[in-house]
Order: sequence, then structure tokens, then C-alpha cells
Amino acid sequence: MMDFTWKLFSKTGNIDTYLLFKELEKDNQEPSYQEEELADIDFPIS
Repeated sequence: MMDFTWKLFSKTGNIDTYLLFKELEKDNQEPSYQEEELADIDFPIS
């Protein structure tokens, strides 16, 4: 999805497309809180 968004931005120069790309990039770099909670359930600290 990021590749498509970047290519679309490169061709159009649309700022909204760039902002979407940056949001997707940020989401891919940050682990979600839900994943961390699930990991805690799987391996509880005693």
C-alpha cells in the first residue's frame, strides 16, 4: 500500500496523498498497543 501511495504522490504531487503516505509510514513503524497487550497475555509477568 505504501508503494502505491508513494507512486501516486510522485505522479500527482498531491499533498493529501503525501500525508497519507506519511501516516501509513508512521503506522508501520509503531507497534500497536493491542499487539503489546496480546504479548503480555501470552507471557504474563509473575
